[in-house]
Amino acid sequence: MAQISPSTLPNWLTPSHFIMIGLLLMFAIVHSGLAALRMWGESKIGVRLYRVLFALLSIPLATVLIIYFFNHRYEGLVLWQVQGIPGIKTTVWILSFISFLFLYPATFNLLEIAAVAKPEVHLYETGIIRISRHPQMVGQVIWCIAHTLWLGTTFTIVTSLGLIAHHIFAVWHGDRRLTKRYGESFIKVKERTSIIPMLAILDGRQKLEIKEFLKPAYVGVTGFILFFWWLHPWLMTATARVSL
Repeated sequence: MAQISPSTLPNWLTPSHFIMIGLLLMFAIVHSGLAALRMWGESKIGVRLYRVLFALLSIPLATVLIIYFFNHRYEGLVLWQVQGIPGIKTTVWILSFISFLFLYPATFNLLEIAAVAKPEVHLYETGIIRISRHPQMVGQVIWCIAHTLWLGTTFTIVTSLGLIAHHIFAVWHGDRRLTKRYGESFIKVKERTSIIPMLAILDGRQKLEIKEFLKPAYVGVTGFILFFWWLHPWLMTATARVSL
């Protein structure tokens, strides 16, 4: 059987493509694996300590992923170049803004995330959950579309496909875990919500309540996004100094 050596690969297929696949796979195994073991782990070491363990393992891996993406985003084959087209930059920023509203939905209790308050698993059916039962998946897909459009490189495509694949798996995995934990209660939530954005609203299973978004937590998320927007150029400079 013929073996593939580095010399037989196209020049544009840089090692960074394969390293990113490895990093994404590692993060997916750790993140989804710890989520799957949550009930067992909490029974052994308690909910707060398990949340801390989850954060100590997941956050560093996510940080490495982000830095590596920033540092190698222009590598590989450039399939298109649209950055000079009028309106593209504004479109990418708007899509990115929307993506963060889904990626960090204000339905989560920040004190629970930090384990200051006792972390709980909630069956939300309000706010952004009315739009999609899996807002983080929706946000990740929008983010990937925006950045792939802007950068147009094979490295970005590999990264985006990996992130989307992980989040699609997380949709199945999350529903499975919630069904196991809540049974019929979650099955009823599934019936009243949708994975595809706005589908449950369009077919009458849900009604969009604007007042549910007029809360301090949503204002906080919006403020964070605007702050991150302002910080973005500095982050590009800072991550470039990290050798990854």
